Amino acid sequence: MINIMTMHGSFAVFNGNDLHPLSRMQNMYREIHVIIKHMKTLGIFKGFYCGCIIKHFAIIIQQNSILCHLILIKCRYNIMYGEKKMSVYLTAKHLNTAEKFVNNAKKNNKSTFYDAERFWYEQENSMRDPWHGVQVPLGMVKMPVFCAFAELGFDEDFYRLEHDAEFRSMLCRQYNDLSEKLIGRRIMDDVQPPVKLWPEIKTVYDIFESKKFWHIDSYWNSQSAKNEYELDALLDRVEYRIENINEYIFPADWHNIKTGRLSEGRAIPVNRSIRGPVTLATTVYGVENLVYLINDNQALAQRFRDLIIKAIIIQAETIDKEFGTAEDDQYCRFSFFDDYCALLNREMYEFFGYPVLKAVFEKFAPRPENIRFQHSDSSMEHLLPVLVRTGINDINFGPDLALSTIRRHFPKAVIRGQLAPFTFSRNEEINMVAEFIRDFETAKESKGIIFSTSGSINNGSRLSGLRLLMTAVRDLGKY
Repeated sequence: MINIMTMHGSFAVFNGNDLHPLSRMQNMYREIHVIIKHMKTLGIFKGFYCGCIIKHFAIIIQQNSILCHLILIKCRYNIMYGEKKMSVYLTAKHLNTAEKFVNNAKKNNKSTFYDAERFWYEQENSMRDPWHGVQVPLGMVKMPVFCAFAELGFDEDFYRLEHDAEFRSMLCRQYNDLSEKLIGRRIMDDVQPPVKLWPEIKTVYDIFESKKFWHIDSYWNSQSAKNEYELDALLDRVEYRIENINEYIFPADWHNIKTGRLSEGRAIPVNRSIRGPVTLATTVYGVENLVYLINDNQALAQRFRDLIIKAIIIQAETIDKEFGTAEDDQYCRFSFFDDYCALLNREMYEFFGYPVLKAVFEKFAPRPENIRFQHSDSSMEHLLPVLVRTGINDINFGPDLALSTIRRHFPKAVIRGQLAPFTFSRNEEINMVAEFIRDFETAKESKGIIFSTSGSINNGSRLSGLRLLMTAVRDLGKY
């Protein structure tokens, strides 16, 4: 028997013999529907993180990857068009208060936010110190460039946005003209991250031979090894690159390139963020492969983990030495973005993921005041007791984690959340305000929250929704 566990507890026990053999394809679709039925019964079929949970099940019970993909398509449809909303932990009082507030705001609607300067003054003060501000700061006051598509009525074209600088600048300019009129600030930056401005410098993904390629609407990274033999050989090559890091990450004509880039005024490409250890490892080696590796061959898994640590640290250290940033306090920070961490149970993560965060944080954010940031919008509540031991002090977790749960584990961390991303991008006005009221009730005594999307801001997130939240902060969010 396989006992399938999630953050919600054990809710279904299936006969492993019915699910495991890939030869029994005719039974799989029926069994998957049994899983979904149990999820619906327990009320956890809530869109985004449901996809993560189902994917987790498919891995544990060794389902065929094509079926897993079909189920994820079903989940994505549910996200965008399903009846279930992403808003959770809302009471009738939250919703009633929010509905009255939204109706009143519509009655008093103005084309511009009428107290913009006062709001932005308090916003900036509260963002600098979320523990002592007079109001809840909003984290979505810097919108990603692709939000211009829905706001301005352009068809989505992510490839052009990524590769056509003039098109990108035009979108930003038009969007900022509108945002300045509606909310009193130009909130979209036409700034490329340094890693894109210095494409010649090899990344940690390059060290692990994970090649970047365009797929659908963004760049992805390829898998580098498909079995233990290939992984062992790959790690031999990774060790060689680490031992010869200067020769590897900088091109032959590096001096001329560096001089030219700096003369253009480009930002120094300091590396203080990366995909988290589980996301990185599953990209390089595959999701199912990593789970089996940790379970079946811990010696090789440990070697893989330790080389991830070495690669992250030495790649960043080498760039620091090249640009003289090693002793600069402004770079005493590090951020991990690890959506796939939920795929490991607590014991597996403690073995594979935790040592990576611990080592990298100790190297690049050694003091308590240095930022140690973790983003993961998957269902990973089961990992919180492990993550708290890394000293994380800046957090962006998924919408299915209640603010009170996060605060209980991380009493001294700045929490960026807990607005469900699709509540914002689908412009569900009442739910947006209700989620704000819910989180303000939790945070008003301890503070330390930046009300943000629990995950990425998506296209469809509108300035009208942001203006509504600004009004909610002004009228309902004062400490």
